[in-house]
Amino acid sequence: MDDTLYLSDLDGTLLRSDQTLSEYTCSVIERIVEAGVHFSYATARSIDTAARVTRGIRVDIPVIVHNGAFIVDSVTRRPLWSAKFTPQEEEAVYSAFLEQGLFPLTYAVIDGKNRFSYIRERCSAAQWAFVCSRKGYEDDRRAREISSPAQALDGDVYYFACIADDERALQPVYERLKDRFRCIFSRDIYTDAPWLEILPQGVSKASAAAILARLLGCRRIACFGDEVNDLPMFELADERYAVKNAAPELKKLATAVIGSNDEDAVARWLQARLL
Repeated sequence: MDDTLYLSDLDGTLLRSDQTLSEYTCSVIERIVEAGVHFSYATARSIDTAARVTRGIRVDIPVIVHNGAFIVDSVTRRPLWSAKFTPQEEEAVYSAFLEQGLFPLTYAVIDGKNRFSYIRERCSAAQWAFVCSRKGYEDDRRAREISSPAQALDGDVYYFACIADDERALQPVYERLKDRFRCIFSRDIYTDAPWLEILPQGVSKASAAAILARLLGCRRIACFGDEVNDLPMFELADERYAVKNAAPELKKLATAVIGSNDEDAVARWLQARLL
């Protein structure tokens, strides 16, 4: 039995550029899962949006979402492990944004449910477009409109995301927080809008992957990725494969560079290696 955990990023890696999975990719993953291979994904998405774009595949083992802040049962969507900020850390992060006139989205577990809070009139155009993209589904009721910053830190906060129209607005916040928290400063691969994501220190896809591997009894990790938020996972993994459209930083660390996400490169590698 293969004791390797095969872990793929979604957007830009397993998913095509139109945010879908090809029939070929679905077929390969179905076959390797049936064969008992430990295959899962690690994504910046929530379990709600990840489950929506991966409906064509069956993943029997837990999945990693919110850049490592949660490990979730892929069937019941119940969290098996999660990270969170301390109250003092929540205040420090939110204050850093407020002092720059920015109002991030705050993700928290409130009354046992995952929610993200936003102030409508304080959203940038790019951030409001993101909120609207999540509000448009009846099965996704995480959006929580608030009227005051005082409500933003309700519940157990585990993740902040701020989407700006100009990355220069985010730079001071990044510089202030980067040494104390896990900060990911990047651009959205679909809209090119600048994002600043803040997680508790030590939380990443890599830390969650290590926990998941232990849960499954896997001694090795092979991963696939395309963006800078995959770097910790690449540094941890025994084998690491960057798609052709990946960031240069990932290609430097990669065991090999495979085809692009639009060429079903991950599925083709899995088929050649495991089937």
